[in-house]
Amino acid sequence: MAQQDTDITSDTDTAGTCAKQKAVAVRIVDNLKQIDATTFDTYANPDALRFNPFVTYAFLEALETAGCVSAETGWLPHHLVLEDADGTIAGIMPAYLKSHSQGEFVFDYGWADAYERAGGDYYPKLQVSVPFTPVPGPRVLVRQDDSAEKYERLLAAAAVEVAKRHRLSSFHITFVDEAAWHRLGSFGLLQRTDQQFHFANPGYRSFQDFLDTLTSRKRKALRKERAQAVEDGIEIEHVTGSDITEAHWDAFYRFYIDTGSRKWGDPYLNRQFFSELGQRMADACLLVFAKRDGRYIAGALNMIGGDCLYGRYWGAIEHHPFLHFEICYYQSIQYAIAQGLPRVEAGAQGEHKLARGYVPETTYSLHWFADRRLWDAVQRFLTVERHHVERTKNALRDFAPFKKHQGQADGD
Repeated sequence: MAQQDTDITSDTDTAGTCAKQKAVAVRIVDNLKQIDATTFDTYANPDALRFNPFVTYAFLEALETAGCVSAETGWLPHHLVLEDADGTIAGIMPAYLKSHSQGEFVFDYGWADAYERAGGDYYPKLQVSVPFTPVPGPRVLVRQDDSAEKYERLLAAAAVEVAKRHRLSSFHITFVDEAAWHRLGSFGLLQRTDQQFHFANPGYRSFQDFLDTLTSRKRKALRKERAQAVEDGIEIEHVTGSDITEAHWDAFYRFYIDTGSRKWGDPYLNRQFFSELGQRMADACLLVFAKRDGRYIAGALNMIGGDCLYGRYWGAIEHHPFLHFEICYYQSIQYAIAQGLPRVEAGAQGEHKLARGYVPETTYSLHWFADRRLWDAVQRFLTVERHHVERTKNALRDFAPFKKHQGQADGD
């Protein structure tokens, strides 16, 4: 798709009303190579201490180079670039025209089915997200100056205008950070919540410090799981940075394919993507492998952020009890504690994580619909759903494995 230009004004809102003020331009580009990488990364991660590896030029461009996002996969890049009158980039919204709802993890299949039963066309839609990645973070990337919130609103307004001009049913911003969710919700977008399970590290000095916060029963169960996971001579190995070779990616890809084929039927990522990732972001990659008799039998890919370890993909070619928990959860906790990272995010869903020290946290998304009937129906649904998500989160926290009062008698 050729580059397009859209004129909007500094007071454009989601209803499309415009004040007569000086227009700025929004370009639509179909690949990240048309955007300056330094500008992108500066706007995406202005605070190095909170670096999010998924919202980087390197990660998103690797998806494009490897062909994981394309018209053929139903993720057509359609990035919005906001420019000042002098052509200086003021903001970027990485976005995709979607012909399905796969790989998003904020599920709108019910909305799509209802709309299509009513005679509408739900697809294509405009999706603002990191493809295949249920990781919260910035989604509307703007220059951090006195006009930052204005740029954010202008990009949201531009997305609405793009949806209208292309006659799209909707646009969606998924896994957005909480502050932007509040700001853009007040701007007029519909607000949705969900939950994930994250591990919080308040400053543990060792894994034992974490164990000491658990009730006796949970502590014993966790120790038993870890011991059983590495029976049969299984060794755990961490590989990161320049130590990662193509042979490591080959081994990991076998595991990824096994899990992906069982979960989705057709895995989202191809082998080339992992080579691209290793070439561009090796220092942000942590591979945790299980090895038996000199052969890798299981592994997980984690991404290292400024204040978080992000658990991503897992797979195995041999089944061993509790090995999944060891590789994906306990090793992540152990690494985060050793590196002083405040939290671990272990991906979407999974109430089984609760017993392993991961607690429910709210995630956020924003939505806009062209058809007022669909808008009203979804708005009513989201009002009820938000209350349900909050009640569920509070109820689940009561089942966390931690002692109710630190320091209480709780012997082994």
